[in-house]
Amino acid sequence: MTAPEISLEFFPPQNLEASFRLWDTVQTLAPLDPRFVSVTYGAGGTTRDLTRDAVATLHKSSGLNVAAHLTCVNATREETLRIADEFAAAGVREIVALRGDPPKGCANFEAHPEGFANSVELIEALANTGKFNIRVGAYPDKHPEAANAQADIDWLKRKIDAGASEAITQFFFEAETFLRFRDACAKAGIDAPIIPGILPIENWKGTRSFAKRCGTDVPAWLDDAFAKAERDGRQDLLATVLCTELCTELMEEGVNSLHFYTLNRPELTRDVCHALGVTPRITLENVA
Repeated sequence: MTAPEISLEFFPPQNLEASFRLWDTVQTLAPLDPRFVSVTYGAGGTTRDLTRDAVATLHKSSGLNVAAHLTCVNATREETLRIADEFAAAGVREIVALRGDPPKGCANFEAHPEGFANSVELIEALANTGKFNIRVGAYPDKHPEAANAQADIDWLKRKIDAGASEAITQFFFEAETFLRFRDACAKAGIDAPIIPGILPIENWKGTRSFAKRCGTDVPAWLDDAFAKAERDGRQDLLATVLCTELCTELMEEGVNSLHFYTLNRPELTRDVCHALGVTPRITLENVA
């Protein structure tokens, strides 16, 4: 099999130690020549300024194709589009457009009275500027707020029709979950690329809890596998093997692009990519 194209997700640092960790992550993974890297927003837009600064710095200093996350949360339309214009002025022309999670302590998303009501409105506004390549989220397992799985697919089609060029999925644990979703999207007339989101498991307890909040199905066999690996002290080995197997199964079914959620911890992502044949192509020798 041909090695896949990869893309990577980082989150913006909130203190000096986290800044060093992000830069170490970039230095470790940039030689794998990702197609693009994205920088997230915190829940409720809490890292809006940090995201903007991290995106601008990475774009200027790393040579990577950087995509900025942009959400509808806690901002007017004018404020959101001004942030987008700031990205464009900094040379960033890639946006991952999302509705966004509600602020901590809030059970449901509530649109700002003068803001975008949903991701489709945000995508349409960004597309109308003509400045950006727009990617969006997709959900192979039912989104917690969706009425059913078909509603997720119908909403994804609306986002693509509004001007998005690609979709990146929420993470999942079994290849069949993505493949079933991909087939359903094709049946619904979605012809834009759908990139599977891959989460190397750094910590099973934390990942399991996060999956439950996201609506991601957790197979029982994973609980058993990590319980045994913890007893044997082989959690990292198991995580690497499972992630590599998941990616290999996807590639055998024609997937040629993978998006890794790095959590700013690069080692597992690097090891999995190496196992898939993604080898270093560039260096950061010219980075200050």
